[in-house]
Amino acid sequence: MTTKSTTSHQEPHLERQLTNRHIQLIAIGGAIGTGLFMGSGKTISAAGPSVIFVYMIIGFMLFFVMRAMGELLLSNLNYKSFSDFAADLLGPWAGFFTGWTYWFCWVITGIADVIAIAGYSKELWPGLPLWIPGLATVAILLLLNLVTVKAFGETEFWFALIKIIAIAALIIVGMFMIFTGFQSDAGPATFTNLWSHGGMFPNEFMGFVAGFQIAVFAFVGIELVGTTAAEAKDPEKNLPKAINSIPIRVLLFYVGALIVLMSVTPWTQFQAGQSPFIAMFSLAGLGAAATVVNLVVLSSAMSSANSGIYSTSRMVYGLAQEGDAPSAFGALSRRKVPQNALFLSCVLLLSGVVLMYAGQDIGKAFDMVTTVSAVCFVFVWSIILASYLAFRRRRPHLHEASKYRMPGGVPMVWVVFAFFAFVLWALTTQPDTLLALLATPLWFVILGVAWLAIRRRPAHLARYAEFQADLAREAETSKARELEKVQK
Repeated sequence: MTTKSTTSHQEPHLERQLTNRHIQLIAIGGAIGTGLFMGSGKTISAAGPSVIFVYMIIGFMLFFVMRAMGELLLSNLNYKSFSDFAADLLGPWAGFFTGWTYWFCWVITGIADVIAIAGYSKELWPGLPLWIPGLATVAILLLLNLVTVKAFGETEFWFALIKIIAIAALIIVGMFMIFTGFQSDAGPATFTNLWSHGGMFPNEFMGFVAGFQIAVFAFVGIELVGTTAAEAKDPEKNLPKAINSIPIRVLLFYVGALIVLMSVTPWTQFQAGQSPFIAMFSLAGLGAAATVVNLVVLSSAMSSANSGIYSTSRMVYGLAQEGDAPSAFGALSRRKVPQNALFLSCVLLLSGVVLMYAGQDIGKAFDMVTTVSAVCFVFVWSIILASYLAFRRRRPHLHEASKYRMPGGVPMVWVVFAFFAFVLWALTTQPDTLLALLATPLWFVILGVAWLAIRRRPAHLARYAEFQADLAREAETSKARELEKVQK
């Protein structure tokens, strides 16, 4: 979405206020979602120790999606997010579908986070009405995001830091319990627990497949670093650094934590709806630590909701600039924040409270919305890869000149597409995820009708033409800069 307007006055621009430390921690925060803290109990109970391979495979595949995104974003610095390069390389329809689907993804994810926050608040303060933590969360995050983008960056920095410290503490305490031969009702803490309760694949292949259903949701937000492109300082240096560290994060925060959890307590003891993190600290006799972890889980859900509010507001702002959303959402406040788009996102998050009261079951509500979210995120990730294929076909000279090429190139794109097909098939194997999967196409039908209504509008065509002109100007500027460097 372009930050220019075809109106007579010059629109204010988003500002590049996010530093390297903000980008790094936002990327880490995106990689460590609510799904790890809240969903890993169900994932472990379904897949057993093979869940370790589930997280490794998903992390491996998504790394290539992020590398493709990085190469495309850096090929033209006028791209503000992946919906921009989708619109440019695949056509305006792709920008429209990607922008609105990504917005929808994060609204749904935010609703899941509000549900998670209410659930854990009930654990900490029994008897507390569910609407109170839900409303308080939305109000706090709205106030934080209304200030400046730097305030968002600082908030997310500390949220992510809390998550990192919590996982590091879990790994350290767990390793201590393993090496000192800690005993519990479930038996000794030892690495042999990983294979002595039915082997690494105790529920056979279909149990392994079931692990992918929940685990995919744990990775939603990994692409969040792509939506910070318009507000990142020195993106050519900071975006590659953030993307390249994804494999290390996955190995440490997901694989490392899960190995420790299932070594301290056999996988047979884990249950859906219970956080393994809280259970392990309670087992260690650290009651106070368990309460602290409960607060960490709350902050993790707050972090994810915070990311959701940020990304949805920027996406709606971009859609408005492109003529794909009402122009009111394209306005920036004096602090260079898209406040109208922020208000829209926050109002929609409140539907999470309604969903809880309608369903009366926090676990089922969480599973339903996370499946819908995961399917929509797979669509967005697929559009990123399709844009990369178009980029390689239409602009081979830019690929040749790129200093940050996607490893594996075109063949690897098709490998990841095959993996996404496998994930969608995995969602058909369980009744609850199948229902959500069948409901998701309704969103794309609504988008298709909306696109048919706006695609021929003069305002939309004019703004898209201006968007293309901006990209061409930036490409010329980049070429001039490169030429200048060569001459020097």
